[in-house]
Amino acid sequence: MNTNVPDSLIPYDEIVQEALRAVVGRVLGSVSETQALPGGHHFYITFKTHAPGVDIPQRLIERFPDEMTIVMQHRFWDLKVDDEKFSIGLSFNQVPAMLNIPFSAITGFHDPAVNFELRFQAQEGDVEGEPHDEAENDGPSVKPVDDGSNVVSVDFKRKK
Repeated sequence: MNTNVPDSLIPYDEIVQEALRAVVGRVLGSVSETQALPGGHHFYITFKTHAPGVDIPQRLIERFPDEMTIVMQHRFWDLKVDDEKFSIGLSFNQVPAMLNIPFSAITGFHDPAVNFELRFQAQEGDVEGEPHDEAENDGPSVKPVDDGSNVVSVDFKRKK
């Protein structure tokens, strides 16, 4: 009996990651139509600050040289979403900033209101960085529900 699993010629892991990132795009797209979050929903979005296509102020790159988490809750503006990326206005220490973030740069999406979470693999060539400080978006802190009922984590490991 052969226990070796051959390498797939179909990039399943990439296809699944792309599909899950489309979930984030669809959610943000629906929010962009009204420019308001429904009910108690709010989002923590983590992304690689040096990923291709990321455009954020230099002061934020200096503060978060590898990865950054933004909080989308009370104060945001000009949310625009297309198939590849989203842009959003947020305030950091009372200083407004526009951020342009491709979906391919996102490594995490969490809606604590319903404890829904998606985690993504870093894109090829990304190096896992050191832990980072939480985002300093203006607004109150919210503690997520910790029952794990809606957490989706996809971590493909190839057998060699």
